[in-house]
Amino acid sequence: MAELATLARPYAKAVFELAVEKNELDNWSDNLKFLTVIIQDTTMAQVINNPEVAKKTLINILLDTCSERFDDLSKNLIKVLVENNRLLVIPDLSIQFEQMKAVHQGYAQVEIISPYPVEPSQLQEVEVILKKRLGEAVDISTTIDKSLLGGWLVRIDKEVIDLSVNGYLRQLAADLRRF
Repeated sequence: MAELATLARPYAKAVFELAVEKNELDNWSDNLKFLTVIIQDTTMAQVINNPEVAKKTLINILLDTCSERFDDLSKNLIKVLVENNRLLVIPDLSIQFEQMKAVHQGYAQVEIISPYPVEPSQLQEVEVILKKRLGEAVDISTTIDKSLLGGWLVRIDKEVIDLSVNGYLRQLAADLRRF
């Protein structure tokens, strides 16, 4: 959702600047990914979306869940997001943080979306090709999306290369409409 991405941007920028200043990029990266998993949990989502749950209660639940992993600055982020009704921006905040981290560390983030698990040998081939094409190191992650039928979607930062069966069929339908 574009609105959540827009709302997440200032938080992502602030967290990134703090992480660079404290030399804790990996720690913040892990914390944001962990928070994303927590708020996307179905039970937690019900608690977050329940208007009868007080903000203080929600803060306490989240802090109890994260207390062993998080330092005071990470805990403060949770408090600020809850107080400003912005918990739902955490997934977008995490994505934007990872993009800034990739630029800062000089590598491109690549996500391969496939209907089936991608073989390690395929990942190695893609990594070699993308390193040559982009002229920089790449960090490849994979996601499974059964709706693709076949092929891949390759997301490089903000660019998407559609190599999926769905994309091919859409392109074929568009070509047929032109004739």
